[in-house]
Parts: sequence; structure tokens; C-alpha cells
Amino acid sequence: MSDAQNTGSNAASDLRPIRLRDALRQARIEAADRTGVVVDLRDAEVARLEILSEALDSLFAQIPDQIDLFDRGISQGDTPRLWIDVVAHVVMGRDKRIYRFVQDTRFGRIVIAESHEVSVMVDAITDYVARRMIEREHALVATPMLDRTVTESPRRGRFGVFVIGFLVGAAALFGLALLASLREF
Repeated sequence: MSDAQNTGSNAASDLRPIRLRDALRQARIEAADRTGVVVDLRDAEVARLEILSEALDSLFAQIPDQIDLFDRGISQGDTPRLWIDVVAHVVMGRDKRIYRFVQDTRFGRIVIAESHEVSVMVDAITDYVARRMIEREHALVATPMLDRTVTESPRRGRFGVFVIGFLVGAAALFGLALLASLREF
């Protein structure tokens, strides 16, 4: 009976490593499949962003060369993004099928537009580009070149006030020193 118990225990010990080995192999296969799914999802995100980027080609072709506000490109990090400019980009939503056009502001990130449709996103990005170009024009008009005579006269005035103040102060000190020396006599 001890031989039967030994063969039974040997069979049980032989089954455990085989089952554990099989379980480890199965876990490795599942992990590889999950990694493959993640890579496939990221590739799908990049592909959808490339489709949107191609749809924007005609818009960016119309922007004059002297306007350097926009720098379109796809960054491939943990979250792929289609950058429109320094502060605005398109990212895929959680379901990986919806486009989300967002802008970073000093108050946080705001969603400008969200849609499954490329044409809706192209319209939203076109509106954004137009607004940014108008903001640029207003900024350039609001800061005209100042005339040199305008900038020089306040400096001369301030320097003159400084010199007069210095001379009055020196004369007052000289007067006090003279008065103090006269009192000693």
C-alpha cells in the first residue's frame, strides 16, 4: 500500500508542476495578447489621427507662409496626439473612435469640439485656425512701433529730475555742514 501511496503522491507532484507550467505558459500568452491589443489600439488611434491630418492638408495649405503660429504633427507617446499648434491638439476619446479637439489654457484644458465625424472636426479646427489668425492680427495692430523721440523724452525728463534732486541734496548737505562749522566758532 505504501507503493500505491508513493505512486499516487508522485503522480500528484508530477501533475502540479505540469499544471503550473501550463498555467504560466497560458498567462504569458494572455499577457502577449493584451500587449498586442494595446499596440493595435494605439496603431488604430494613430491611423485615425493620420486620416484627420490628411483631411486638414487643404486648410494648412491656405495659411500664408509668414504666419508661423501653427505646427501640425502627430506625436506618438502613451497618448497619440495630432497637434494643431502649441496649445491645441486632437486626441482620441476613451472609446478610441471619437475625436476630441482640446486646448490647454492657463485655467486648464477645455474641449473645443468632439465628434466621430472627420468633417465636423475639420470645421472646428478651421474655425479655431481662423480665430487664432485674427487674434494674431489684433496683437500686431495693438503694439505699433514707438517713435524714438517719444521714448527718449521721458528718459531725459527722469534723468533731469534726478540731477536736480542730486544737486539740491548736495547743496542742502553743504549748507548743513557750513552751518555746523559756523556754530562751533
